[in-house]
Amino acid sequence: MSSEARRFAFGAEPQPGGGVHFRVWAPAPESISLVVERNGQPQELRLETGPGGYRDVFVADATEGTRYWYRVNGELLPDPASRYQPDGPFAASQVVDPGRYVWKSAPSAGVSMQGQVISEIHVGTFTPEGTWASAAAKLPLMARTGITMVEVMPVAEFPGRFGWGYDGVFPFAPTRLYGSPDDFRAFVDTAHEHGLAVILDVVYNHLGPDGCVFASYSRDYFARSNEWGEGLNFDGPESGPVREFFSSNAAYWIDEYRLDGLRIDATQAMHDESSEHIIALIARRARAAASDRRIVLIAENEPQHVRLVRPVEEGGYGLDALWNDDFHHSAVVAVSGRREAYFSDHHGAPQEFVSASKYGYLFQGQRYAWQKQARGTRAGGLDPATFVNFIENHDQLANTGDGSRLHASTTPGRYRAMSALFLLMPGTPLLFQGQEFGASARFLFFADHRPELAAAVQKGRAEFLSQFPSLASGEMQRELPPPHDPGTFERSILDWREYDTHVHHRRLYEDLIAMRRGDCAFAEQHAGGVDGAVLAPEAFVLHYFFERPAEERLLWINLGPDLIAGSFPEPLLAPPDGYVWQVRWSSEDPEYGGTGTPAVLGDNGWTIRGHSAVVLKPVEK
Repeated sequence: MSSEARRFAFGAEPQPGGGVHFRVWAPAPESISLVVERNGQPQELRLETGPGGYRDVFVADATEGTRYWYRVNGELLPDPASRYQPDGPFAASQVVDPGRYVWKSAPSAGVSMQGQVISEIHVGTFTPEGTWASAAAKLPLMARTGITMVEVMPVAEFPGRFGWGYDGVFPFAPTRLYGSPDDFRAFVDTAHEHGLAVILDVVYNHLGPDGCVFASYSRDYFARSNEWGEGLNFDGPESGPVREFFSSNAAYWIDEYRLDGLRIDATQAMHDESSEHIIALIARRARAAASDRRIVLIAENEPQHVRLVRPVEEGGYGLDALWNDDFHHSAVVAVSGRREAYFSDHHGAPQEFVSASKYGYLFQGQRYAWQKQARGTRAGGLDPATFVNFIENHDQLANTGDGSRLHASTTPGRYRAMSALFLLMPGTPLLFQGQEFGASARFLFFADHRPELAAAVQKGRAEFLSQFPSLASGEMQRELPPPHDPGTFERSILDWREYDTHVHHRRLYEDLIAMRRGDCAFAEQHAGGVDGAVLAPEAFVLHYFFERPAEERLLWINLGPDLIAGSFPEPLLAPPDGYVWQVRWSSEDPEYGGTGTPAVLGDNGWTIRGHSAVVLKPVEK
C-alpha cells in the first residue's frame, strides 16, 4: 500500500479496500518486526525499511481490533503511535478504524473565540463514574448554564488508575480509563448535538516518565530537558520525523475526532529555532485537517509572549488565544489577600482590573520582581477575546495545597462580585468543572505511579509547593495529600447533587452568562470598547460603550466597604445624553444569596454596597 494512501505517517491505519498498513519511525533498532496477535497466537512479520528510518508493512487480514506489538531488539513494545492501549501502556496496541463510528451530528462551520464561555473538565473526576459516557450525560446541564465550549484536560494514555494526563506516553491513544476511542467520539458528538464545542488539551513539551517507549525506537525524539522531563527534538539532527509526528498528532485529533480546537500546554517549553516554529507548524496542520471548518487554537504561555497569536505573515505563530495568568493572580489577591510566591507582583488593586479589561496582560515587558526579569510582550491591537481569563483552573486550585475552591477563601459577597467581573469583562471566560454551581469538591494533584516513582513525584510536588511560605513548614508539608493515594483522587470528584442544592450559586452564573451573551455591550466586546476608573481603594467602574446609547452598560465592582458619595469627578460615570442610569442587575439579589440592593443613585448621590457588583443600564429620561 503506498504511503500516499495514508492520512498520517505513523501508526496502524485500516485501508479502504481492507487490511491495515503499519508504519513506524525506528532508525535506532538493529532488529525490528511486527508481531500480530491472531486467535491468541502471535504471528511475526518482517518490516520493509524505507527512507529516513521508516519501517512499514501491509497486513491484508488485519482489521479493527487487531492487537499488535513491535519486537524491538528482541523486546515486545507497543506502537508509539498507537491509537488505543485497551490494557494500558505496558500491553499490546490495538488497531482502530475511525470510519466505523457513525456521527449523529452534522459537521458545523466551526467556532471562533468571539462569544465563547469555556469550561475546563477532567474526565476522570467530572463524574463519579469517570467515563466519557457519564460525562456526556452532563453536557445538557452545561449547555443550560450557558457554557459554549468544553476544554478537556489531556487524555493521552498514561500508566496507573488515575492522573491529570499531562504525563501521557502515547499521544495518539485516548486513555482506556475513560472508555474506548469511539466513546470519546460519542462525547464530542453529543456535545455538538447540544451546541457545545469541544477542544482538547495537548502536551507537546515532554512525554511521561513511565511507560514511554519512544527512546527504544529513536533517541532523536528527545532534546534538552525542561522542568517536566526530557524535551522534544523539534530543531536538532533528525528532527524532521519528530516534527511530523507531533504536528500529525494535532491534525489527527481535529480530523478523526471532529474536535473544535486544541489547548497547547506550556508552549514556552517547546524549543525550536527552525524557520517555521513547531507551534506554527502544528497550527497549520491542525487547520488543514479542519478543512473549511473553523477551529480555535489556545496556548498556555507562562512568559506571556503574544507572538503566538500574531498572524504568521507578521512573524507570529497564528494561534487564536492565550491563557491570562495575570488576571487570575490579581483576582485571587483581591478576594483572599494571598500574595505569596508568584502572586507577589500582584496587589489585587482596582487599577489592575481596569488595565486587565483594557489591555489583557498586565505584564507586557516590564520587570517582574518574582522572576527578577522582564515578563511579557506588548499586546496592542489584539482582540479582547484573545485573552482567556479565569479565577479557577486545574493548576491554580491544586497549588493552594489543599485544592480548595476560591469561594472557600473569601466572603460570599466578594466571590459574587469577582464572578461578575470575571464573566462580564472583556476577554474569554474559562470556568473549572463545577464552578458554575459552586462545587465543593477540591481539585488536588493526583498521579498513580509505581512506588519508587510515586515517592519521587510526592517529593517533587512538596518541593514545588514550598515556594509558598505558608506551605513550606514541616507541619504543612506533612499535611499535603499524597498524589498516589486513591483518596486524593476521590476527593476531587464532583458531587452533581450540588447542581440542584446550590441553587443560589447556579442562578448567579446562569444569569451572568445570559447577560454576557444577551446584552450587546457585553456580547460584542472589541478593542477600545471599554474604559474604567478607580473610585475608591477597593472600588472601580467599567463603562462599556456601544453605538446605540441605550445599550451602554456601567459595571460597578466594590470589593471593600460600603461606598457612599455625593458625587465623583469622573466622566465615565455620566450616562448618555438624554438618559439616566437604572439598575440592570445586582450581585446582592436574594436570588443569589445576597441581602438586597439599596438605591444606587438618588438625590443624595451614590451608594454602592460593600462586597458587591452592580450593572447599570441607561433609560430615557
